[in-house]
Amino acid sequence: MNLKSLMVKIEKISLSYSKKYNISRDRLWYLLKLQEEVGELTQSYLSMNGQGRRKNKTPQELRHNFENEVADVLCHTLLLAQSEDVNIKKAVEKKWLSQD
Repeated sequence: MNLKSLMVKIEKISLSYSKKYNISRDRLWYLLKLQEEVGELTQSYLSMNGQGRRKNKTPQELRHNFENEVADVLCHTLLLAQSEDVNIKKAVEKKWLSQD
């Protein structure tokens, strides 16, 4: 799957979610939602590594939850970039992949 097709699918799911729960996805929402997901990722990471409540979950369940939260952070980062007209491919190439 390429980045463009991934973005189309993520946007479709996010839009459906916002309609289902009557959420206004304004500019601020994209940033705040990403912040919420980063908090959930942090909590999951701490639990997985024995520094947070395990909530009676197995190590496999904790790992699965962590992976889900990583996916949430990635998708919400892409949604934020899209909402602000960031060409994520060019930005990554310029920031991470250039030989400067």
